[in-house]
Amino acid sequence: MSETPPTGPGRPRRRLGEDWAATLTGLVLLGLALVGAIPAGLIP
Repeated sequence: MSETPPTGPGRPRRRLGEDWAATLTGLVLLGLALVGAIPAGLIP
């Protein structure tokens, strides 16, 4: 039997969770860059 990833209703929910994690990480990095905790030019 081939192992295919599940395509049921749980799949989009997990993807949404990954998107929220990426968004939160980006916002944290942006906040640190704005307050000067990360040197200018390090984040494009």
